Amino acid sequence: MNPLTLPVAPSDAASDAPDIPLGRSVELHRLAAEGVMTFSADARARLFRMEEARRQIQRQLDQIDRQITRRMTALIPKLQPRRAGYRFGRPPDPKTFLERYRANLAALTAERQPEIDALSRKLARQDRAIAAFRARHGLELSRPA
Repeated sequence: MNPLTLPVAPSDAASDAPDIPLGRSVELHRLAAEGVMTFSADARARLFRMEEARRQIQRQLDQIDRQITRRMTALIPKLQPRRAGYRFGRPPDPKTFLERYRANLAALTAERQPEIDALSRKLARQDRAIAAFRARHGLELSRPA
């Protein structure tokens, strides 16, 4: 059935009557009256755009995280001690490797920290804006399947 048409009930007209085409706004109002749709198409489109912008920012933050992880993975062989085996009868100290790893991770993260902070603030603003929009339009947080 065409989403812009409304079937005529058999009690209202003859059973062979065709579907009556409706305008977009009439169909939306009918759906809203039936409880199928609780807000306008414009509000739904705005909410979709807001959520899409939020997903884009989250993707950027995830990409930064993957880049840092990739660079740290490439650095691991360089962080391990260069000597093989024991030196003077002492085993290699695992704490030094962890210290070097953490120092390099802190340095890499510090390089990107202004960008991470800016994106995190923007993501928080978008979350607040989406929550306010949903509250203003009476929408619940869960999406129907």
